[in-house]
Amino acid sequence: MLPRNPHLPAHSPRPPARHVVALFSLWLVIFFAALFSPPLLDDADATHAQAAHAMATTGDWVTLHVDGIRYLEKAPLPYWLVALSFRVFGANTFAVHLPLALAVLGLAMLGYVWGRRAFDCRTALYTGMAILTCTGIFLFTRIFIPEVLLSLFLCVALYAFLRALEPSSETVTAGSTSETQLADAPEKRRGLPAHPYIMWTALALAVLTKGLVALVFFFGTAILYLALTGDFRHWRRLRPFSGFALFLLIAAPWHILASLRNTGGADGHGFFWFYFINEHVLRFLGRRIPHDYNKLPGYLYWSLHLVWLFPWSLFAPSVAVLGWRRRRTRRTLSGARGSRTVLLLTIYSALVLLFFSFSTNQEYYTFPVYLPLLLLTCAALVESERLFDTDSTLRRTVLAAHLAYTAIGLAIAGALAYGLWSARGLPFVADIGDLLAHRGVGDYTLSMSHFFDLTGPSFAALRLPAALALIAFAIGPATAWFLRHQRRHLLSTITIALTSALFLVAAHIALGRFAPMLSSRDFAEKIEELADDKRIERDNDILLFGDQAYGSSLLFYLNEQVSLVDGRTTSMLFGSTFADAPHIFVTPEELAASWGHGRRKILFVPAEKRADVDHLLGTNRTIIEETSGKLLITDRPLNAIDAPVAPASGGAR
Repeated sequence: MLPRNPHLPAHSPRPPARHVVALFSLWLVIFFAALFSPPLLDDADATHAQAAHAMATTGDWVTLHVDGIRYLEKAPLPYWLVALSFRVFGANTFAVHLPLALAVLGLAMLGYVWGRRAFDCRTALYTGMAILTCTGIFLFTRIFIPEVLLSLFLCVALYAFLRALEPSSETVTAGSTSETQLADAPEKRRGLPAHPYIMWTALALAVLTKGLVALVFFFGTAILYLALTGDFRHWRRLRPFSGFALFLLIAAPWHILASLRNTGGADGHGFFWFYFINEHVLRFLGRRIPHDYNKLPGYLYWSLHLVWLFPWSLFAPSVAVLGWRRRRTRRTLSGARGSRTVLLLTIYSALVLLFFSFSTNQEYYTFPVYLPLLLLTCAALVESERLFDTDSTLRRTVLAAHLAYTAIGLAIAGALAYGLWSARGLPFVADIGDLLAHRGVGDYTLSMSHFFDLTGPSFAALRLPAALALIAFAIGPATAWFLRHQRRHLLSTITIALTSALFLVAAHIALGRFAPMLSSRDFAEKIEELADDKRIERDNDILLFGDQAYGSSLLFYLNEQVSLVDGRTTSMLFGSTFADAPHIFVTPEELAASWGHGRRKILFVPAEKRADVDHLLGTNRTIIEETSGKLLITDRPLNAIDAPVAPASGGAR
């Protein structure tokens, strides 16, 4: 249990304006400024953007479609938000990632509000800064995935759950006589509380964001919490009957409509089987069809959280020390906001982490525990600051974290300095993909796999971000350590946040330099350019070799249906079994037979499929564009400049 810091203000009706300005400024620099670049990336980012764009253009807000094929594996809310963003801002990168960035801001402000109410203003400020500057939250909001929205709605539901259980919404003093009296007061004297309905609404939105797993996490946490605290007797405060009716009113209509409109797929299965059984039960068991998900090794699954929550994860030992010391504390858990928060978030974090340790998983699946773990860490850090001069164990724990941070910072700065020195005489090359080693560490299933591909020459394209990161890590950690020794705790922690902020800005610039390798927008622009110059016809057969995820950004930026060669796989498989699925799937043999006949064929070839295409088509091709191992080829020479364009003949899309 982490007690309130008596030397700091607990909470006021409104947060200090300087705190709000500081957090909003951090968000602007790190997240809002990153909304405009790089272009949408291949794989999940542009695939999900395609689904949202189809919603915005067709008006079908029930069934998701990708390249004209039903895409039934995802809950709709993230796509609704992006589709609305498209309606306002147009179909672009900014519109896709704006809802995610706003969700991060909401998560930071929720962490601030929760930390201020449960602990004190300093814990609140630290929590907000940690959310905005930790590695994982930044990394996993560079692509359009729903985890940050799920985290926000689940944490709002948990916060409202605690507030609903409080005997009074405002004037409660922990352990006071008034609290006991209010706890026993009839419900009717306290009016109609908002927090239970906020809880049920947020829970419904979480289900519409990620599916039934939201119910597992919330109710699993709530039941264990109520059992441990004895608060089952206050179950009426949660408004279970009217609240559940509100939940169904929000969450049920889409599920019903999706089930009614999507029947008659493979083996007679429709939305109900695919979404509820295949995407929930079979995915957890590792038997999902198709089997295209991996499971991280246990040692990576657990240890990578030190990376995702870096640099704040370095202070986790302070949480362990304080938790161990207070493990036998018998204070009534229902009598202190801080202790209630600690218990609830500990149960929730443990449940989520254990769940995904058994299930198939991706690195970002545990995103929902980032806010809880950061809030607990920041509360422990503030408590350690308060006891810094009187508790030698906590002091050594905090200073050891700074020592580790400084050592890591100097090691990173040294590696960056070596890379920059090695590339000092090399010219800048825009296409960094041609300079990478392509070692394929982890078969690129890890988010940071491409880090291992960096070579000396590649640093020539990364000079600016590498220099910024070098400055951040060479100066920031050591400065924070010095300030901590001087007992200037607030400045020390702010220095950590600013160091991380500068590093994240550098990371975003570096991501932009990887855009030619990670996105296929340039190929879409090349096709449009050639059509404008009449080097190719407007009416062509555009094809992609392999799964659409290999070049999903090409499909998004072209904004037209593309045929897939040997691409009836992964997310396109089940939707293709419906009777109204468009005929976009082509076998390699059909491609070879039609190559050079009928309308012009333009084929996008991902780097992973170049050997297959070389074997299939040989040299019978004209290269239009080549970037980072990816090819754009056509089956006949380009038209001469200013030459009349031959009419299209034969062939069907």
